[in-house]
Amino acid sequence: MDKTVKKQNIFVKTGNFFKKKFADIKAFFKRAGRETYASMALMGMGQILNGQYIKGLVFFLLEAAFVAYFATVGVADFIGFFTLGTVKGDAWLGIEGDDSVIMLLRGIVAWFAIAILVVLYFANLKDANKYAEIKGLKAMPSFKDDLTTLLNKNFYKVALILPIVGVLVFNVFPIVFMILIAFTNYGTVVPPELVDWSVKDSFGKLVALGELSQTFFKILGWNLLWAVVSTFANYFLGLGLALLYNKKCVKGKAIWRAFPILAYAVPGFITLLAFKFMFSNGGPINNMIVSNGGQIVDFLGVNSKWMARGIGFFVNAWLSVPSIMLLATGILTNINGDLYEAAKIDGANKLVQFRKITLPFVIFSTTPVLISQFIGNFNNFGVFYFLRSGMVSDGYVAASDTDLLINWLYRLSIDNNYYAVGAAISLIIFIITSVLSLIVYVRSSSYKKEDTFR
Repeated sequence: MDKTVKKQNIFVKTGNFFKKKFADIKAFFKRAGRETYASMALMGMGQILNGQYIKGLVFFLLEAAFVAYFATVGVADFIGFFTLGTVKGDAWLGIEGDDSVIMLLRGIVAWFAIAILVVLYFANLKDANKYAEIKGLKAMPSFKDDLTTLLNKNFYKVALILPIVGVLVFNVFPIVFMILIAFTNYGTVVPPELVDWSVKDSFGKLVALGELSQTFFKILGWNLLWAVVSTFANYFLGLGLALLYNKKCVKGKAIWRAFPILAYAVPGFITLLAFKFMFSNGGPINNMIVSNGGQIVDFLGVNSKWMARGIGFFVNAWLSVPSIMLLATGILTNINGDLYEAAKIDGANKLVQFRKITLPFVIFSTTPVLISQFIGNFNNFGVFYFLRSGMVSDGYVAASDTDLLINWLYRLSIDNNYYAVGAAISLIIFIITSVLSLIVYVRSSSYKKEDTFR
């Protein structure tokens, strides 16, 4: 299909979606009775008019709690979200001043409170309208009946409350805070100085001409290369080992499989520290080189750019290949052997069988894992942090030529107080990994041909 036609279809579908929503809202208000309009004025009034007094009281108390919150601190927190403080602190004069970061956090809470209030408000309208339509036609359910339904038929809603709250508090809230910090000058300015909204101090420094932007684009290019090469190299090495150990001619398979599994079982940071010692100037590898008449090789030194990167690829493979091998081993046992027999009869050699049968089946089953491996490699903090921690290369600002974006934002934020720039890098990492992962998954056979290999 032509791209222009596709775009037109997208616009038509989007337009139809909003038209339908508008028509639904119009129809809702057209059939709404006095109970619905009463709930618009005051939450719970529609339920009371329907004879559901306890439910109406619950909605009323919830609204009263939100009104009390906004009347006491909510409105001030909401305004503080936009101003980020107006009074600068001064210890000499005894002026406490505003803490911009705390005001930002409280402002986010105020936004969350508004969102929850809106959800409750529309739930209140929907509930009032629903029972107003059946009033007189059947017996109105009591509060006890509603509780019974909630704990039986709709128990999944109750069970999901705690996970949803946990996700909001421990995932969504920090992500929103990080995104907003990226649009401030926090780091350039630190409390008790007043922080202000500013894109120039975060994204501006990354894209403007200068050492910081040059470092960003260098690291971004290397980060993408690292993630792609590491992901596919580790994947096919693991698959290769699984295929090798799956051969009938291989004897002592359990023993051979044990070696990669033992390497995988050792904690990662211990392995990384061990490799750092092995490749150090005074490590066993250099000792063997010197004892055989050679010169010390600076494997992880300042000027060992690609050598250090190569060691990083090797160490990452050492850590990642065993898990892929174990996964692929289990998947290979589920492939129907009749497919291979049919392929042999048709004259397909081993390479064709691998390309047409084994590889499609394995990739179909492991696409989500492959995506998670890519994200893990893109955000692999440990490898180069342990191998070359504290090293700074020429032409880089607070980074080495092996650092990934995750390492660089750590250095900028923790070591150099560039919090806004670090948050901006975090946001860029999130956009890159989420967009690439979504595109790859949507275009993969795991998404398009879900029933193919069942």
